Amino acid sequence: MERHPEVLVVGAGPTGLALACGLAAQGVAVRVVDRASGPASTSRANILHARGVEVLRRLGALGDLRERSLAPMGMRMHAGSRPISTMRFTPDDSEDVQALFVSQALVERQLRARLDELGGAVEWGTTCTGVVRDAEGVSVEFADGTRAQARWLVGCDGAHSTVREAAGIGFPGVPVVEQFLLADVHADWKRDRSTSAGFFHPDGLLLAMPMRDHDSGTDNGDLWRLMADVSALDRRLDAEEIIARFAELVAVRTGDRGMRIRDAVWTSVFRIHRRLADTYRSGRVLLAGDAAHVHSPIGGQGMNTGIGDAENLAWKLALVVRGRAAENLLDTYPAERRPLAAEVLRTTTNNTRLLVADGAVGRFVRDRLVVPLLDSPRVQRVATRRASQLWVTYRRGPLGGRGRTPRPGDRIADLACTRSDGSPVRLHSELHPAWVVLTPPGAEADALARTARAHLGGEVTALTDPAATGPALLIRPDGHLAWRGDDPDGLRRWFTEVLHARIDA
Repeated sequence: MERHPEVLVVGAGPTGLALACGLAAQGVAVRVVDRASGPASTSRANILHARGVEVLRRLGALGDLRERSLAPMGMRMHAGSRPISTMRFTPDDSEDVQALFVSQALVERQLRARLDELGGAVEWGTTCTGVVRDAEGVSVEFADGTRAQARWLVGCDGAHSTVREAAGIGFPGVPVVEQFLLADVHADWKRDRSTSAGFFHPDGLLLAMPMRDHDSGTDNGDLWRLMADVSALDRRLDAEEIIARFAELVAVRTGDRGMRIRDAVWTSVFRIHRRLADTYRSGRVLLAGDAAHVHSPIGGQGMNTGIGDAENLAWKLALVVRGRAAENLLDTYPAERRPLAAEVLRTTTNNTRLLVADGAVGRFVRDRLVVPLLDSPRVQRVATRRASQLWVTYRRGPLGGRGRTPRPGDRIADLACTRSDGSPVRLHSELHPAWVVLTPPGAEADALARTARAHLGGEVTALTDPAATGPALLIRPDGHLAWRGDDPDGLRRWFTEVLHARIDA
C-alpha cells in the first residue's frame, strides 16, 4: 500500500472495508488503518439484510457467506410463555436476494479477502489522534508519533469517531433505552431454531436468536444470542455476572427453566442511543457508517446502512480522485444518504420503544393490538421489504428526477440481460466498478456507450434488456438509475451539468 495514498480510511469494520474495496476496484490508491491490534473475532452485528448482501455481491466480497449463514425465517413473539404472533420474513418473489444471519466477523473476513485480491491490506494497531486539513489534502497524526498525508480522509471509526471529533462535526442525539445486556452463549436449550424468539414480560423484553459459530460459520445447534433490557446498573458487570443475570432473566421472562448456559462467547452491556452527524462532509473529510449515525440494534439495520454508505461514496469519490467529476459531486453523498439514516433512526427508535413498552397501557397496546398484526402475510411482506432496504431511492436527491418510473435515483433490480454477443448475464454482475448502458432490443447503444466512456474513462458496459420497451437507461455502479433517454447529446449534457464531468478529447 502507498504510504501517501489518495484516500485514507480510518476504521476496518464492514463500512471501512467495503469503501476500501470499492475504491481499490476503481484504481484508487487507498490506505486502511484501525486502532485494534487485529481482526475482531466476536460477532457484534449478526444479520446482513438483502441490500447489504447485494452490495457485497457487487463488490465481489460475498464469497461463501450464504453457506456459512442461517436464513432468517422470522421471529415468534410471546407474552411470557404464551405465543401471540410470528413475524415471518417474506422476501419479494421478484428479488433473488435475501437476508442472512451471519456474524459480522465473517463479513469482515470476506471483505478483507477481497481487499487483499485488490492489492490492499489493513494496518492494525494504528490509532488516529489528530487531523490537520489544508487546501491540498489532509494530514493525519497517529499515536506512535508518525504522520500520513492523503488527499481525502474518510472516518469509518465508529460511534466514538476520532475523525469526526477532529473535524469538528457535531453528533447530537438522545438516549432511547437506558440499558441492555447482550450475550452470545453456548446453551443446552430445547428450543426451535428455525425462528428467533421475543418474550414480553412486565419486567422487560428478552430476545433469543439462533446463531452459527462466529469464526467458522458452522451450526452446532447450541449458540444463541440473548438480549434483554434491564434497569440502569450502578456498576460494571463482568462476563460471569452477565451470564448469571441471563440465567435468571430467561427463567423469569420466558417461563422456561430448562435452559442451561454452559459458557459465553461474547458479552456486552450497552445503552441505546440515537445520534446523527450534523453533516457527512467537512471539506476533504467525510464520514460513513457508525461514525455518521448510530441507532438501536433492533431490526439489524446498522451494518446494512453503513455498507450502503460505503458503496454510495466509493463511486463518487473515485470519480473525483480520478478527475472525472468536480468535488461538489461529493455533496450528493450526504444529500442522498443522510435522509435515509434519519429515517432508519426514526424507525428503529419507534420499534424499540414499542417493544420495551412502559406501563400497563403500553403493554396492552403492544401485546393485544400491534404485535398480533405480525401474523398477517401482508404486514410480513411490508416489514420484510422495509428491513431489506431494497426500497431505497434517491429520486428526491440532487441526482434524482421526475417522470415515469423508474425515475433517476431509483434502484434498478437485478435484471436478466444479454451482452452484445447474445450471451445471458445478470445486470448487477456487471456493475461496480462499471456503469451500465441498458437498452431495449434493437436499440442503438454504441453512441450512448461512447458518450458515457468519454466521461467515465471506459468503465461502461452496454447490455440489452430483452423485456424493455422504453428508452435507454444509464445505471450507476451502486445499481441506481442515473439517466434515461436515447439522445447522446442529452447524456453529454447530464455529465457536464449534473456531474460537472470533463470529457476526453
